Parts: sequence; structure tokens; C-alpha cells
Amino acid sequence: MQGDHGKMNLKNRVEKLLCLMESKSLDCLLITNAKNMEYLTSFEGGSLLLISRNGENMLFVYGVNYEAARAKAKGVLVKLVKYGEILVDKTAEMLRAWKIHRLGFDSLTVSTYLKLKERLDNVEFKDASNIMWSLRKIKDSDEISLMKKAAELTSLGMQKALEIVEAGISEREVAAEIEYAMRKKGSDGVSFDTIVSSGLNSAYPHGGCGDRVMKEGDFVVVDVGAKYRSYCSDMTRTFIIGKPSPKQLKIYETVRKAQMLAAENVRAGVEAREIDHIARDFISRAGYGEYFVHGLGHGVGLDIHEPPTLNPYSKDVLSEGNVLTIEPGIYIPGFGGVRIEDTVLVLDGGVEKLTDAPYVYQV
Repeated sequence: MQGDHGKMNLKNRVEKLLCLMESKSLDCLLITNAKNMEYLTSFEGGSLLLISRNGENMLFVYGVNYEAARAKAKGVLVKLVKYGEILVDKTAEMLRAWKIHRLGFDSLTVSTYLKLKERLDNVEFKDASNIMWSLRKIKDSDEISLMKKAAELTSLGMQKALEIVEAGISEREVAAEIEYAMRKKGSDGVSFDTIVSSGLNSAYPHGGCGDRVMKEGDFVVVDVGAKYRSYCSDMTRTFIIGKPSPKQLKIYETVRKAQMLAAENVRAGVEAREIDHIARDFISRAGYGEYFVHGLGHGVGLDIHEPPTLNPYSKDVLSEGNVLTIEPGIYIPGFGGVRIEDTVLVLDGGVEKLTDAPYVYQV
């Protein structure tokens, strides 16, 4: 998030936050979540952030990050926490100086909450975590640009998987080659531990990757995400080594069709649980409903799992600017599993698919 355009987006985020704070009658917002701090300051490495309606925004950092914060943090006064100083005490001192009466917070440990309450006995504390998520789940132009790049790198990684998955190679080798390919092209790392699950392991939705050597007839689930300038992406393809059996082919085609149907119905204003229902109902009518064991998808951004959530109990309504995954799956213990996933951007009248690798099942 660099340049004048990036600075403007950061300023807009803080201004929107201040409006939300005013609507909740909050004098100040205390932020400890690392990604929330980065979202508002463009700096990764802060320890605590105060956003005040008096216009004084302060980022507390320890010495190891102080010079970097002074160079990179935007729109805040950087405050050094020296050796021997206690962050809770410095925070309470500043809040008393500002004469804060109603304090919102995004996330506090029980210990920190109790210590602050003790030091600020006349201050009313309010859980304001939803305020930050209401901002973060709608991506601005700067974020969308970074997420498109993350998705592009992820797609390159999946293309590498398509090239190398074959009988005789181990899950761990495939994961290593994927991550190396993405790093060479500009990835800052992975959004989560790469999953390469083959054979019976493919029936475990979060099967990880190990030393198992792939063989003819295996399902191979590859779930990968590149990170670019702190923003995540997420993508899954499932391959079959050699000629698929009729049952393998039916399962694969059921998941693929469910994903297509769900994606065709995503648009701003639609209830997230309705999209989940479309995919889940199709899989159930194909006879595999009990084997679809997770929600259809989740939001993506600075975190790999964010609002909105797509599951049968979600209360979220999709909005233009949401970035989310669509990832139906069928997992049959003792047989294997299939998941197909893309990261998409929600538009007013549909979606833009950000990840882009072939839906090739036979390798």
C-alpha cells in the first residue's frame, strides 16, 4: 500500500472508522489485533494502536520495530515502549490524559482487560470487534489490486502442481515445488500451510502434506495460497493420477458442478447461506450430502479466514467488494476426497474470479 493512492485509502479507512465510532458514542478505539493495526497504518509490527476521535492516533511499538514504524507507519504518532516500561501502564496513562469515557476495543486478553479496568475505573469498555470487520470485509481498490496479484501467484503455483503431480512423487515434494515457484515470481510466503493430500489422505479436508508417495489411481487434493504484501489468496484443485474410476469421476463432476452453480448465483445482496444451500443441495441430491462436511466458503483478506462466512447458519449478506472462496467438497473416509476452490470478488451483478488455473482432473 504505497504511493498517494494507497495513502488516500488509508485515510479513508480511518475516516470511516471515526464515523462508526461516533455512531457508537466511542471516544477512542483500542486495537491489539495485528492485522487491524496493519489495515489502518500500513505497518506490520505494532503492539497497540489507539484511534481517538480527538484526532490523535498513536501506535505503540517496542524498540525492535521502532525505526521501521517511524519509516513506514502512516497517519499515526509512533510511540516507543522502552525496556522496563509496561505497555498497559503507558496505554492507561494516555487514555487518562485524553479524558476517555467510552473505550471500544477489538480484542483483549482477559489479563489485559482486567489490568486496564483497574487503571481506568471510570471508563466504560465496549466490544467493538464488529466495527473493524464491517470495514475490512469490504475491500477498497488498493486491497483488490494486491489480492489480484496474490491470486495470480497462487495460480502459478497451481500450474506447477499440474505439471509435476504424478505417480512416484511425494506430497512433500509437490508442496515444496509449488512454494518455490510462487516465491520466485514474487510471493512473500504462503497464506497457510500448503495442503497436498493424496490417496486416502485426500478424505481429510485439512490433510496437510507428508512423505506419502503418490501412486496410480490416487485422488490428489492440492490447496495452496500465496501471500502478497500481507494479502492472502486461496485455491484448490483435485487431480486423479491415471484413468479415473466411474465413482471418482462422478464425485469430481458433482463437486465441479456444485462450485459452478454456487458461483453463478453470487452477487451483492444475496444471503451467504443461500449460496451455501445451492451447492449443498446439489451435492445432497447426487447422494453425497453427508460427505460435504464444511461450509462452502469464507472471506479472504489480510487473514485467510475472514467474514463473510458461507455456511448453512451464516447471517451474512454479500456486498460488493467482498472477496471470498467458493470451495465445495466431498470426502469419503476409506476412499478419498475432492475439493475445488477459487477466490472470487463479489460484484453488484455477479463475481470476478481471481484465481485462474485449469479444472483438469486427470494427470
